[in-house]
Amino acid sequence: MRTNWWKWACAILLIYVVIAGLLMPTPRLPILNETIRVLHFHVPMWFGMLFLFMGSVIHAIKYLSSGKQINDTMSQSLATVGVFFGILGMVTGMFWATFTWGEPWSSDPKQNASAIGLLIYFAYFILRGSIQDEQQRSKISAVYNIFAFAAIIPLLFILPRLTDSLHPGNGGNPGFNSYDLDSRLRTVFYPAVIGWTLLGFWIASIRIKLQNINHQLDD
Repeated sequence: MRTNWWKWACAILLIYVVIAGLLMPTPRLPILNETIRVLHFHVPMWFGMLFLFMGSVIHAIKYLSSGKQINDTMSQSLATVGVFFGILGMVTGMFWATFTWGEPWSSDPKQNASAIGLLIYFAYFILRGSIQDEQQRSKISAVYNIFAFAAIIPLLFILPRLTDSLHPGNGGNPGFNSYDLDSRLRTVFYPAVIGWTLLGFWIASIRIKLQNINHQLDD
């Protein structure tokens, strides 16, 4: 029970986020209106993705320094769930864009950069699948993982700010914090970031356990 407190916290937070995010009053803003509720799903999923990618690259570095297979297993699992959260974030973002921008994909710089970032991580899994030797696969994948994480940060946070963008906080548009992320939204948004991130690590932990069992059976 003590070791699973964070899982209980994850479940409670997400139940709260879903209920409050869909039912609580929201600020009436031009164009956004009720669609601002997607904020509690779209943005926190991307936060979760980034934390998962961060955990993945940390274990990639640990593998390169120690050579322990468990670090490669953890790195791969965290990257897998991170990509899954990235896809969910993109889908929810496209849903939001349909109502606010008039179309799901408008080639906005941040949309394009996000797609490129996910493609870089897709290549990570293609690379892993193309190498037969386990030790060589783990080493090359770990090096590529470091490159992938180093690439996704400027893609998401630097390049979109250098040009015009429809996203809040980019291309001259004010961020949510500066004009409309009021106290009502914050009471759901911040728990959502924590809840979705914990869910990502929870899913990853299950994948790691399954992979360890498969390795033991193979041995």
